[in-house]
Amino acid sequence: MTTKPDNSGLLVIDKPQGVTSHDVVAAVRGALHMKRVGHAGTLDPMATGVLVVGFGNATRLLNYIVDHDKTYLATIRLGQRTTTDDADGELLPEDGTIAEFPSRQTVEDVIAHHFTGRIEQVPNSYSAIKINGQRAYDLAREGKDVDLKARPVTISEFSVSAVRYGYASTTCAGSPLADAIEIAPEESWHVETDGQNEPNMQPVMELDVTVTCSAGTYIRALGRDLGSELGLGGHLTMLRRIRVGRFSVDMPNVMTAHTEAKTFTNREGIEVTRNRAVLDDAEHAIDHALDLVASAAASMDVLPVTEQEATDLRFGRRIAHDIHTTMAAYVPETNDLVAIVERAKRGETKPVAVFN
Repeated sequence: MTTKPDNSGLLVIDKPQGVTSHDVVAAVRGALHMKRVGHAGTLDPMATGVLVVGFGNATRLLNYIVDHDKTYLATIRLGQRTTTDDADGELLPEDGTIAEFPSRQTVEDVIAHHFTGRIEQVPNSYSAIKINGQRAYDLAREGKDVDLKARPVTISEFSVSAVRYGYASTTCAGSPLADAIEIAPEESWHVETDGQNEPNMQPVMELDVTVTCSAGTYIRALGRDLGSELGLGGHLTMLRRIRVGRFSVDMPNVMTAHTEAKTFTNREGIEVTRNRAVLDDAEHAIDHALDLVASAAASMDVLPVTEQEATDLRFGRRIAHDIHTTMAAYVPETNDLVAIVERAKRGETKPVAVFN
């Protein structure tokens, strides 16, 4: 049984394209008239999909949600590279013209051998990773060298659902594919030198893929590295996160949002236009939220406790339960979230965060 959230809970928001995750948090702060709002896992401005936003005491659950595995839908364009490894960046020059593109079967074989299971991945320079207290993307935009180390990630699914061959603009990243064709999975595409007479166009190959991966995986880096392995270069033209742990874009309480341009004058007196996120049902945002117990249940396994055990946990005392993973303790009769608990020793459980 769940109850209507009071001043703490989680919202599952379908983030629109063209705004940052922080923009969505700002929209929730405005809708709920609360300052204590945060999100679990950044989505790039180009990306859409599941963004879990917590408010009130539920923000304490966000660090646990960040570590959950995730599923994405993406489109990888092979044959072109960009500065950011996605369509928001600038196209980089390529050496020569590609005369032949690999078959779908060849690409799938490369993915199976090099990009599934536990792999080492170097994040994109335009990422939110901090280097000596500064975001990598801020350093990259300033033209400074960004040296990020490879880190282990796990790819449990990297499947190809569709392949297209065609032509893309050499001046505008993310432009629509022209003269798209599909060929047999075992056949490669030999580019006809006189098949495309339009200026500023070049042959490319596009893959629609589904990726399920561990926390910390950069899908942009997967597209970049796949292109590099194939000797083609690559970047993302679409990215949509459809699942974070137990949170899905198909959940009935998902809240949608859209992007609006806002013009204002900054402190230097210059008129600036930038996008902002707008919740589609802002007046009823609280009705879309999961209460604390439901939020915890979607974030981790739960442990029913008695009123006396709840009192003990809130005083920092251990209780007699034998658990083997982090859990959320709650009182079923009152739908009261008590604490996040961990194993202390065999037969004993201790609180690591208490909800009053």
